[in-house]
Amino acid sequence: MTEQTNGVLLHVAGLRKAFDTVQALDGVSFDVRRGEIFGLLGPNGAGKTTSIRAVLNILQADAGEISFDGQPFSDRTRNMVGYLPEERGLYRKSKVLDTILYFAELRGMQRTTARAEAMKWLERFGLSGDIGRKVEEFSKGNQQKIQFISAVLHNPPLMILDEPFSGLDPVNQILFKDILLEMRQQEKAIIFSTHQMDQAEKLSDSLCLIHRGRVVLDGTVREAKRKYGTNTLHLEFDGDGSFLEKLPGVSRVLLYGNAAELELGPQTRVSEVLTAVNHKIELRKLELREPSLESIFLQLVGEKKEEAPA
Repeated sequence: MTEQTNGVLLHVAGLRKAFDTVQALDGVSFDVRRGEIFGLLGPNGAGKTTSIRAVLNILQADAGEISFDGQPFSDRTRNMVGYLPEERGLYRKSKVLDTILYFAELRGMQRTTARAEAMKWLERFGLSGDIGRKVEEFSKGNQQKIQFISAVLHNPPLMILDEPFSGLDPVNQILFKDILLEMRQQEKAIIFSTHQMDQAEKLSDSLCLIHRGRVVLDGTVREAKRKYGTNTLHLEFDGDGSFLEKLPGVSRVLLYGNAAELELGPQTRVSEVLTAVNHKIELRKLELREPSLESIFLQLVGEKKEEAPA
């Protein structure tokens, strides 16, 4: 295959897809490079999953260009992609190891090689003693682990993960995060689709934010923060912080129980905010820093995360 410039492994340009009167994708374009985690972001119904399915030709796009390593995406290159869908795609009555080996053989792996690799992954996820159990006997989180193993066992250079942390407890979320960072170090390209901005901010190198089928923001996380940077004050406190939403000189407030993110107006000083909150809450932490990805998300998409028609 022909090497593309700048390390681009997946190139997507001008994707369009309509369902009856709904324009699900309206000119979506992005590039995913080797050795990066690419955040495909947006509210529910924005077009993230439709974009993924169009890339994989599960849905045929009405228009657009998709290339993998400089060549048109085809059935041959599809096996070079690992896909973890948001919904479960496992055979519930099948045994764990049989399920994993089945998907590995579909992607051209020899059974003996696939079994050895599967056992390594199952050991890492703490499931090596459960290979004879049926999939339906496992929790949602453990089914997610099995599906993830099935998606990555053939060691693809590109992985597309749709809401990969779904159903995982905090301990296993950390395990998944560590695995994704290891894969990035191995120069794999990872598309990480989610509507959870905090996860995307921590993991993504580059991002594409889709709203109502259109790209409203793309580039690196650092570029996004520079472009939409404001005076943002982060507070942690004890007490009732509901009054913060009505503070003068504050243009936007994100309130998280005993923490808040305040976007200050251009003429507002931190000292003025401190005077206003004094004696109303007990401050534990105050920090002036760049806006969060969620703050930028709300700025672009709006406070109400609307769902497009299915």
